[in-house]
Amino acid sequence: MTPRTSTDQVLRVQHQLTDRDWRILGWLYDHRIMTSFQIGHALFPSINVAQRRLTQLTELSLLERFRPFRLEGGSYPYHYALAHLGDVVVAATRGLPLPRRADSAARLRRVATNRNLAHRLGVNQFFTDLAGHERTHPGSRLRLWWPDNQVAAFAGPLNSKAFALPLADAVGMWAEAGRTVAFYLEHDTGTEALTVLIDKITNYDTFTESSAPAWPVLLWLHSASREAHLHKRLAGVHHTIPVATAARDRLGHNSPADAIWHLHGSAAPLRRLVELPMPDPIDNHAFPVDDGHTPITLKTHEREQLHLPTLMERR
Repeated sequence: MTPRTSTDQVLRVQHQLTDRDWRILGWLYDHRIMTSFQIGHALFPSINVAQRRLTQLTELSLLERFRPFRLEGGSYPYHYALAHLGDVVVAATRGLPLPRRADSAARLRRVATNRNLAHRLGVNQFFTDLAGHERTHPGSRLRLWWPDNQVAAFAGPLNSKAFALPLADAVGMWAEAGRTVAFYLEHDTGTEALTVLIDKITNYDTFTESSAPAWPVLLWLHSASREAHLHKRLAGVHHTIPVATAARDRLGHNSPADAIWHLHGSAAPLRRLVELPMPDPIDNHAFPVDDGHTPITLKTHEREQLHLPTLMERR
């Protein structure tokens, strides 16, 4: 496809896109893949309305979709990723280099065949659940969602030495009732030993001691049983960074925004996400709102104004 043809196609589809479409495209550019149910719950009044619009975006050549093989029978929901034109549209809007068709095809293959696909979808489920809460609760907002594959390093003051981010699955920012909480997310599938999770918490402590922001670490755990064992093990481990846990098998109809978080060391009842402590508070208006248009990386002058961590892209 020639650059001229790409430009013509971008102009042809741009006027057909709503703000909600832009958010879908931006999410898929940054987070690679989502199911129809995740997108539907996050942004649409019903799954049927979502499926109709996703089909239209696919017919416009903006999205690709597939269903993974299900060994036990039945079928998975459609999994959506950006088609080449979707890649081009988002990159053009963000002022980024336009990808080649071969690059888009290779990215789609990597996403569809990645052995960590279920883990990535689990992380994305957490954030699309937050977006679904936002949709049905005026005054709440998923302000920011940084994925693991675009976070390379944080640096405190711009003249300080850079250091590696502990292997966070995502960094998020949630606003509700006039308060904002930023957090590091660890999505647990139940396959790692508890000592691995404890080591991660220790690494976060070291990370924040190097002038990184002391935002709470959320452990999104596989089960309530695993959660109870982890808190027992943590009782003998010194850490200063806030650590909060929630177990997916005790959620019921709650979302991650609700009062499901067990703050380690606190005898208080379960807390809402926005009620978790923020040792390093943030300016509620400092970061660009997640709208699909805005690149994840903050510009240098924005970092200087914020005196907040540098976010480097790994591309």
